[in-house]
Amino acid sequence: MEVDLSPKLCKKVYGGDGGSYYAWSPAELAMLKEGNIGAAKLALEKNGFALPRYSDSAKVAYVLQGNGVAGIVLPEKEEKVVALKKGDAIALPFGVVTWWYNKEDTELVVLFMGDTSTAHKTGEFTDFFLTGSNGIFTGFSSEFVSRAWNVDDKTVKTLVGNQSAKGIVKLDGSFKMPEPKKENREGFVYNCEEAPLDVDIKDGGKVVVLNTKNLPLVAEVGLGADLVRLDGNAMCSPGFSCDSALQVTYIVSGSGRVQVVGVDGRRVLETTVKAGHLFIVPRFFVVSKICDPDGMSWFSIITTPNPIFTHLAGRTSVWKALSPQVLEASLKVSPDVEQLFRSKRMNEEIFFPPPK
Repeated sequence: MEVDLSPKLCKKVYGGDGGSYYAWSPAELAMLKEGNIGAAKLALEKNGFALPRYSDSAKVAYVLQGNGVAGIVLPEKEEKVVALKKGDAIALPFGVVTWWYNKEDTELVVLFMGDTSTAHKTGEFTDFFLTGSNGIFTGFSSEFVSRAWNVDDKTVKTLVGNQSAKGIVKLDGSFKMPEPKKENREGFVYNCEEAPLDVDIKDGGKVVVLNTKNLPLVAEVGLGADLVRLDGNAMCSPGFSCDSALQVTYIVSGSGRVQVVGVDGRRVLETTVKAGHLFIVPRFFVVSKICDPDGMSWFSIITTPNPIFTHLAGRTSVWKALSPQVLEASLKVSPDVEQLFRSKRMNEEIFFPPPK
């Protein structure tokens, strides 16, 4: 599989005073197209308002920074206005309408990753705006707008003429947006930084998994996700997805080294990653990470709502399940070496603290 797996940074697509929208291009990150995956990032300044839109793809959104408000409208449902904070994950099924707003001084940054199998362009999200210079009002003729919404020509000209911005606007500080309701977060938002830990290894790392149990909407999205925080100089056990799922990883903070092994035992990626990098591990390829002294965290989506992973080291290692005779024969080693190999790491979890 001769595809460049090198991690990439996103590039600005559009924006202005209110903020900017960034995306990863399949022309630069070929695995986006190969894996039918899209990835983008929204950054809103104070009073920045991302206009209502729907997308051709189901997504998972993750709040990387700041606090804000989002409006979420599922097909034929009422609007849910939810408060957002760092660490929030939101499942956005196909056809959902959303808007995003930041009233705080700190920039609100939201990551989007999702499935583009229904998209117009493989490996890219296409947003369809309800308002703005590229919204639906600008495409229809005055006659159609007038008859569809039963308004006069003067109102039609106002509706169309006042929408000069594309995608993101900056509102006046005195403008009052809808207030979020605490109960609206239920079933729509799951905070990965406050959730119970699925894995917690002293001096190793921590994992929170997003699946159909804690956020049922991910079943409609068709994606699972996790937030992994690796302690300084710790290692993540080599492993692979055993259910033909792709893993798309965004480095949230810190830095470290990554190796990926593919077909015929060839190392297909060896690189250093840092905050802002996105990279994709193909189906069944084995990946492992060692972070730098300051640690590293990443948010990943997996292209199945309830992923299953096989690890090649640690307590759940497949080596531990194989009989000693099979290991001796396949590794071509003596019983003593087989016992030494089996005894190392076999009672540890998937994260290994740094050597002492």
